[in-house]
Amino acid sequence: MKPIIKIILLFIVFANTSTIEIASAKEVYQEPQAFLQEVFKGKVPKPRLIWITKARRAVIKKILGHKPRSMRIRYWARDGRTVWILEEIGKELPITSGIVVNKGEIELIKVLIFRESRGWEIRYPFFTNQFKQAKITKSYQLSQHIDGITGATLSVRALKKLARLSLYLHQQSNQGKKF
Repeated sequence: MKPIIKIILLFIVFANTSTIEIASAKEVYQEPQAFLQEVFKGKVPKPRLIWITKARRAVIKKILGHKPRSMRIRYWARDGRTVWILEEIGKELPITSGIVVNKGEIELIKVLIFRESRGWEIRYPFFTNQFKQAKITKSYQLSQHIDGITGATLSVRALKKLARLSLYLHQQSNQGKKF
């Protein structure tokens, strides 16, 4: 084989390998356990479970646009606050977020793990601060407008869905219970 053809073949192989690595990048901004430690100031309560009943499944499907992937969702609660570590697909891969709901309003939302090749800008406070004090309406929408980010449309949609889901689940977890 001619040397030039070998060089071209090597270039193609290495070029494809680096593209694959970039496309499946995984950026861990904060481990979920570290997020819980931060939120609860080092005294993380035992996790609780909320079961996905038939009625809840219908609402979750309306919020996410697809059926929930599990029969139950884990959360942590103390003093009227619930903390949710949830995932939703951006374009192709899951985005893991930590969401704190306090008395029916979002107190904090953080992107913990981002796996997509685009849209990572949603992790910055200039974007996530828009969610503070958001509530859920009767039609399961956010009570306030969230500005998008050019080039991150699918990531923005995913985070908005997770915010709506956490607010809904907070309502469900508090029915008849005191924390």
